[in-house]
Amino acid sequence: MGGNVTFHTIGIAGKPHKEDVRKTASELKKWLEARAIKVIQEDHLAIMPSQSLPSRTTLPGQVDMVIVLGGDGTLLSVARAVGNDKVPILGINMGGLGFLTEVTLPEMFPLLKEILDGNYSIRKRMLLTTTVNRRDGVRKTFQALNDVVINKGALARIINIKAAINGEYLTTYRADGLIISTPVGSTGYSLSAGGPIVCPGINGIIITPICSHTLTNRPILIRENDTATLTLLSKEDEVIVTVDGQVGHPIGYEDTVDISKSKNAIAMIVPPGKSYYEILRTKLKWGER
Repeated sequence: MGGNVTFHTIGIAGKPHKEDVRKTASELKKWLEARAIKVIQEDHLAIMPSQSLPSRTTLPGQVDMVIVLGGDGTLLSVARAVGNDKVPILGINMGGLGFLTEVTLPEMFPLLKEILDGNYSIRKRMLLTTTVNRRDGVRKTFQALNDVVINKGALARIINIKAAINGEYLTTYRADGLIISTPVGSTGYSLSAGGPIVCPGINGIIITPICSHTLTNRPILIRENDTATLTLLSKEDEVIVTVDGQVGHPIGYEDTVDISKSKNAIAMIVPPGKSYYEILRTKLKWGER
């Protein structure tokens, strides 16, 4: 999708409790306002706190676009707050590796000028809908941009998780846990557990076992319209479903977790000159000795 949207009101969100992020947010606000753009900052970024400033959950409803200052974790948190593709997101990397926050700080102002001139594109990224169904009747639903992880606590033994795809039995994993990832999340925890890198434009759901006790249980990519139903068959305590590494919910014996492609998506702004393959090669240091 091309850049045919004019941005009148831009929100700034950022990693909390970081002085360099607050300073950059202040500089960015001045730069944008000098170009007649209304700027709304997340409440904790303001130098002078005000009750009139929005929180992360309310910011997306007041802006045309959100600029995220921080690392991938901050962007994942903002993406869950946005929850749909109506408000595009631009990530500025002020954290670590940064696959999602792909714009570096020195690139920020030159690339923003290009974006405000309409020289950008928008790429939609799929979300996962995760529904936890506990035997005690508790039912919780979450959205994830990166991944959903089912894993044991520090003292738990190997756990058994029965997996079914569209109601058809697949296998029972005996492992430390499972990672269910989007293509965007394929370069995260799933990759470290031996999962494949899947280009974000290829929608699908990746299931990767963590330290599988059965060596023939390998990662699998299922279709984007499939539903994975995962049932915990172990009675050990401290088994947690974690969404994007940030939101956790406990599950117990015979509780189920349904994971499928969400009806919503996230819109990411891609500045000119940014190639996924270049980012992949650079971040993973391919070709270096």
